[in-house]
Amino acid sequence: MKRTGQLKAREMVNRYGSLRTLLVFEGLLVGVFAGLVSVLYRYALARADDIRNAALSFCAGSPVRMLGWFAVLVVLAVLVSLLLKWEPMISGSGIPQVEAEIAGYIRPKWYRVIAGKIVGGFLCIVGGLSLGREGPSIQLGGMAGKGISRLLGRFRLEEHFLITCGASAGLSAAFNAPLAGVMFALEEVHKNFSAMVLLSCMAASLVADYISNSIFGMEPVFSFTVSEMIPLGGYAYIVILGVICGVLGVFYNKVLLASQTVYKKLTFLPQTAKIIIPFLAAGLMGFTMPEVLGGGHSMIAALYDGNPALGTILLLLAGKFIFSMISFGSGAPGGIFFPLLVLGAYIGGAYGTAVVDWFGFDHSFVANLIIIAMAALFSAIVRAPVTGIVLISEMTGSFSHLLSLSTASLVAYIVAELLRSKPVYESLTERLLAGRSVKIAKGKARAKSIITSVVEEGSEADGCMIQDLGLPSTCLVVSVTRGGEELIPRGKLRLKAGDTLATMVGERDLAAMESVLRHKVSFEEV
Repeated sequence: MKRTGQLKAREMVNRYGSLRTLLVFEGLLVGVFAGLVSVLYRYALARADDIRNAALSFCAGSPVRMLGWFAVLVVLAVLVSLLLKWEPMISGSGIPQVEAEIAGYIRPKWYRVIAGKIVGGFLCIVGGLSLGREGPSIQLGGMAGKGISRLLGRFRLEEHFLITCGASAGLSAAFNAPLAGVMFALEEVHKNFSAMVLLSCMAASLVADYISNSIFGMEPVFSFTVSEMIPLGGYAYIVILGVICGVLGVFYNKVLLASQTVYKKLTFLPQTAKIIIPFLAAGLMGFTMPEVLGGGHSMIAALYDGNPALGTILLLLAGKFIFSMISFGSGAPGGIFFPLLVLGAYIGGAYGTAVVDWFGFDHSFVANLIIIAMAALFSAIVRAPVTGIVLISEMTGSFSHLLSLSTASLVAYIVAELLRSKPVYESLTERLLAGRSVKIAKGKARAKSIITSVVEEGSEADGCMIQDLGLPSTCLVVSVTRGGEELIPRGKLRLKAGDTLATMVGERDLAAMESVLRHKVSFEEV
């Protein structure tokens, strides 16, 4: 057994040298699978919207039919609850699950997650819950990448890469946004800018986008036509909007986590009853404020095309926010991504309408503020400003807003940081793992990963010999790359800023290894 483990470790080290090229081709394969799965999910949710709208139209005005619809909602909730018992990892957005798996804490069965997430998401949108398709698409893509890894018999070091590729492809297919898919993989999932991740995710994301465009067309998600940009003299309005989005982003994160806490404290209710709550709320909203149902794409279209009054905007903003908290806090399968953007759009719409009415702001620039607020709120909540800027640019089909988007996003990011608010997905991941055993699962002690880290200038590793770096005794330094040249990683080799250090470690010691590299070098896991 020991001999077999040594052979596998040697094979892993030998494979590492050609991994960058191999991952590009594997990324293409992941892009096909993840793209098809994400497109299927996107199509299913579109049909779910149609079914719900038809049902509400049929039931409107008839008390008997309305009661019948509430009975249908209870049945849908029971089915979703059964799915959650069958596969708990389909709960919520799915992005925390992907991040937790890449960190080595959970190992869900990829095929169960794909099946459960698609069916569960479909049932939730038929019911009208205020949940988005983007987080689930990222999880579906990640599980598609894991499926490819398992089918090809890849090592753990490649599997994490392929999960990241799949997550990138999932977002690309969900939004027709390949660049945003790549940036999200780098900025949020992988949390580091790596050439390996960049190239492989780009391959997966482009293939998934091609598949999505072939089925849904090449039109951007939002059909915003902005004829004029806000002049530099009006950027004070943008800075103020960034501050507002930063504060409201912090508020959003606090209320979102509080909503989960409230549901958790309802210990006297079984899980099925907790899932019934948002479904019944959806029934009430369906006959009183149907605009807030589902992801909310129609809300943004109405905001842009209908030019509603300030009072109407604020009412819909409050309704969407409260209903989104009720929906997501329950743990039903679905994401916060798109509803978050809807809230950002309505914050921008309310702000734009207010400054037009009160300060004589040019009404033609309100559409700009709607777009800007979406990126700024995303930056404050997710703390991934580059992804937000690229995502909104791709969704609107225009990169002409880069300066204004960047300004508001940076301001919102700084405000959220000053208010000491954690990024939402980091908080959700911590909640996911709270109370869970993070011990190595059966068979996992023998699994190995390769971690690559770039030595930062001024870090403790800069100028330090490998033998003095304090790495765990169980790790093996695989290679040191300097300026494209691979050096022999002897203990007395002195590291320099810019060196790429690759180390192999068993997953039992992965956390300790990451801690050393985080504090002394900076790390990125492959």
